[in-house]
Amino acid sequence: MDDRELAEQRRLRRAAVTRFGVLPDDVSTSSDAAEDEHEEDDNAASRRMDQKALWVDLQVRRSIERGEFDNLPGAGKPLKLPAQHDPDWWVKRLIEREKISGVAPPAIGLRREDAELDEVIDREWSEEGVRRIVADFNRRVVEARRQLTGGPPVLTRTRDADDEVAAWAARREARRELGRRRVAAERASAQAAAADRRSLLDRLRRGRRAR
Repeated sequence: MDDRELAEQRRLRRAAVTRFGVLPDDVSTSSDAAEDEHEEDDNAASRRMDQKALWVDLQVRRSIERGEFDNLPGAGKPLKLPAQHDPDWWVKRLIEREKISGVAPPAIGLRREDAELDEVIDREWSEEGVRRIVADFNRRVVEARRQLTGGPPVLTRTRDADDEVAAWAARREARRELGRRRVAAERASAQAAAADRRSLLDRLRRGRRAR
């Protein structure tokens, strides 16, 4: 072995010591030891998971034996799923069942508000009021879409103010027409009842005269 090969060997040995803290002959041994240690850690983690699973299963069996799962609400009954697909149906059902208020995610709250918005709009007496409600609703929908706190996605659409004003006016006119028909029907019923009373009185009078 010449001087050049000896120098190269020394350089490699120094590099190995600097990088691994061991000589090249010991690198494979350290690597095997690290792998063995990693495998042992995996086995220990697996054993802990198995022990936790057994503990949970034991607690469930004990709860069953104590009857804690007997007569639960909805036991033995089919789930009350919505007629249409709604990924948040269970959240809504939980909020309804537990009577939770003020903590619904924006996506859930906006869907509920969207379903009731026509009723809210119909309580307004002016076009300006309708536009104000629609603008406030749209603003909160846009803000919810920009949320960074997570939660269900916001699927609620914004409302077109002109369309909502037209629909509000049409519903108001339909209510007025229904009211006019109701008044006319009540008036006709009252008139018929009055006519029946007059006819009855006339028959009673004629009966008395005949006596």
